[in-house]
Amino acid sequence: MMETIRDAGNLSLPAAWRYSGVAVLLHWLLALLIAGMVGLGWYMTAIEDDPGADKYFNLHKSIGIVIFGLVLIRAVWRIGHKPSELPASLPKWEVAMASIIQWLLYGCMILLPVTGFIGALYSKAGIAFFGISLPAWVLPNHDTAEQFFEVHEALAWALVVLVAIHTAAGLKHLLVNRDRVFQRMWF
Repeated sequence: MMETIRDAGNLSLPAAWRYSGVAVLLHWLLALLIAGMVGLGWYMTAIEDDPGADKYFNLHKSIGIVIFGLVLIRAVWRIGHKPSELPASLPKWEVAMASIIQWLLYGCMILLPVTGFIGALYSKAGIAFFGISLPAWVLPNHDTAEQFFEVHEALAWALVVLVAIHTAAGLKHLLVNRDRVFQRMWF
């Protein structure tokens, strides 16, 4: 007999149908970190010419490196711990869209720190990881840095849109469909 757990609606939910505890923890930790990074990114670019703004840029770079590491851990974990299929009752287009959105989210979560890191490498400021300066692998080049930062910003906007779609879909499953799909990724 399959082990079951209780969800918020007091309905039995097969434990094998849920994401693993590690996947759930990484999902919500990354959700909080990324939301904070988007806010920090918008704030720091609004004050970039103000005295002391560099501490926000350095914090943004450091957290970005942490996020990149966590995303890699999550991707490796996901490869080895594939979740069960979504319910057969869901329309095929919805299942396909969920898969596409998830892959686009992973793409943005990987490319955002990479483009930010490369842009920072080419900037005069360089990269310090929580105060520890990392080696400069390239000579500063303002134009190259700006090109990477433009891509970085476009990816940030794409991520915001994808997260909004992902969140709306999760809330739809929780509040409208009530099909326990949301609970797969809940604590």
